[in-house]
Amino acid sequence: MQDKTQLGSIDTAIDDKGIATITFFHPSSNALPGKLLADLSEAIQEAGKNEEVQVIVLKSGGDRAFCAGASFDELVAIRDFETGKKFFMGFARVINAMRRCPKLIIGRVQGKAVGGAVGLAAATDYCLATQYAAVKLSELAVGIGPFVVGPAVERKIGKSAMTQLAINATEWRNAEWARNKGLYADIYDSTEALDAAVAALAERLAASNPEAMEKLKRTFWEEAGNWDELLEQRAALSGKLVLSNFTREAIEQFKQKE
Repeated sequence: MQDKTQLGSIDTAIDDKGIATITFFHPSSNALPGKLLADLSEAIQEAGKNEEVQVIVLKSGGDRAFCAGASFDELVAIRDFETGKKFFMGFARVINAMRRCPKLIIGRVQGKAVGGAVGLAAATDYCLATQYAAVKLSELAVGIGPFVVGPAVERKIGKSAMTQLAINATEWRNAEWARNKGLYADIYDSTEALDAAVAALAERLAASNPEAMEKLKRTFWEEAGNWDELLEQRAALSGKLVLSNFTREAIEQFKQKE
């Protein structure tokens, strides 16, 4: 049987304007197994250090789902705390890489975002989406909770809206809701219109003062200086919960529905 956790790709393309486009892809609705999360974190760090790069665009491949979140195949295989913590640290490292990156990051969300994917969108500095980019924090539905991505989501949309997503874990919120809460800066009727808007913004930023943008980003994130420790604590909490009998039974029920 093919190991889905080893599939997928991360691609970075830098154009002559200094726009770095980081694209992640996985055949399972752009899910992000641990290997891809590690590669994505590294790609963001490398783009941030590259003097040729002025601005970063984060996107996924395909024209449907933006990202299905963490790999369910890895989640069901967790049998001990260290493996569980390592699993949840994947998104923690990506979010912290985005936070520490000195370049502004534009999010391009063409479709649905689930679980950790909502955290990715929230951790971008400016996120644009299509009308099809509904969101859902599904973690509680399998007995865990959006602990790792919670700080990024709460920072962007506020505690009240994040609480709604976390508690009502089986309900999709449409892109208009996400825009009204501040997750998306704007939404578009088609992928083509989205791409045009992303390109226009990226080109304007690429022509802006890089020092000013770096200092501006620092002010955006200045309240998150403890996130290295905070997100690791959250990953440890999730790593314990995933071993509980309740969560194991919830995962088995989920597997039966697949």
